[in-house]
Amino acid sequence: MTGLSLFAQTGAKQKSNQIIVTNTSALVLKDKPVAISRSKFPGLQEEGLYPVISSSRGTVPAQLDDLDGDNKWDELFFVADLQANRKTVFTVKWVSTKPEYVKRTSARFGKRSAANSPVEPALAETVYEKDMPKSLGFQRYQTDGPSWENDKVGFRHYLDGRNAKDVFGKLIPGMSPEKVGINAKGEVEDNYHVMEKWGRDILAVGNSIGIGGIALLKGNTPLRLGVTVDDAVNNVEKTTFHIVSEGPVRSVLNFTYKNWKPEGHNYNVEETTSIWPGMYAYHNSVKMSGLGQQEDLAIGIVNINAVKKPEVVKVNEKWVALISHERHTYNKEWWLGLALIVPAKSYLGFTEAPKTGKLSTTFLARLKIKNNEPVNYYAVAGWELSDKGFKDPAYFKRYVLSLVKQISAPVNITVK
Repeated sequence: MTGLSLFAQTGAKQKSNQIIVTNTSALVLKDKPVAISRSKFPGLQEEGLYPVISSSRGTVPAQLDDLDGDNKWDELFFVADLQANRKTVFTVKWVSTKPEYVKRTSARFGKRSAANSPVEPALAETVYEKDMPKSLGFQRYQTDGPSWENDKVGFRHYLDGRNAKDVFGKLIPGMSPEKVGINAKGEVEDNYHVMEKWGRDILAVGNSIGIGGIALLKGNTPLRLGVTVDDAVNNVEKTTFHIVSEGPVRSVLNFTYKNWKPEGHNYNVEETTSIWPGMYAYHNSVKMSGLGQQEDLAIGIVNINAVKKPEVVKVNEKWVALISHERHTYNKEWWLGLALIVPAKSYLGFTEAPKTGKLSTTFLARLKIKNNEPVNYYAVAGWELSDKGFKDPAYFKRYVLSLVKQISAPVNITVK
């Protein structure tokens, strides 16, 4: 493919665009996400073209993401460092060869079809209610399900019916090896609870939903989305998962849960999980249907090793932070700060799950949720070996509050 098929609305051929990003806040923004819809480039018709973005500071890694699965990209995405109260001009040139950049995010998923089959990488999976390890007699999935990471921290989701979210603490900014959770024979193996050069799994999860896992509160009764490791049949009829995008500056995963039937009621749930560089956190968006009048969304912070309740800080009009600085790690070996950043307009306080049961040992942030209306939030994990400052509760709190301010800072985007 030669040449560039980018046309202005006048029909004149253009070789480049300008993107003007204005930081309207008094904060210097680091790795601020910039997402631009394809519709902002009305003259771009041809597939197979890729953006090369540059500013006065040099080349800016970027990617094109197909978010709706129609095999056409929907969004141009990059992260940028932006000076306070200042415009930054980026030039976009469209080329036919996909640029290669250092990876600052990653998504990983592997599965096997039988106990004696090797693990193979995969982009998607469908799980039915009887596909639980207790029924199958073996664990299908590398690291119990998909994992995602950036240059600061990693996370994993238990796709085996538990639907909890765990933490990989990182010692280096590079991506962890693709073979984490697989032994030399290609078998699923829990080999990530020992320290490696990249880091290790660190969070004690148990029957909680980890950090950022979701449930419902019906009145004051917590309803677990899924089951525990001891259950043979799921309470979700069909779970589907796929990696939407894996790129140098953003990775996106999608989970849907069809016919979740706790206590005889029927719900459908979708969550979309995203991560980009520079933050000890991931972003999650949750949408549900089948809700009645008594249900609230619950988002978890595991409290197996907690000795005090989380601190709640209303940071601004947009966001509330729940901050728990404890030895949340295995055997209380290290300090690990955990936090939720939730929308202030939805926040209804927090409660505590029972000490035992299907959903236990978890602080649960309670949020208003309406049918088919997404709720967006962030889950944060700061390990003392990733940043020695995280050993100090005041330091971790300052980090969380600073992250909220970065998230809240408005930017204006113009494409020419």
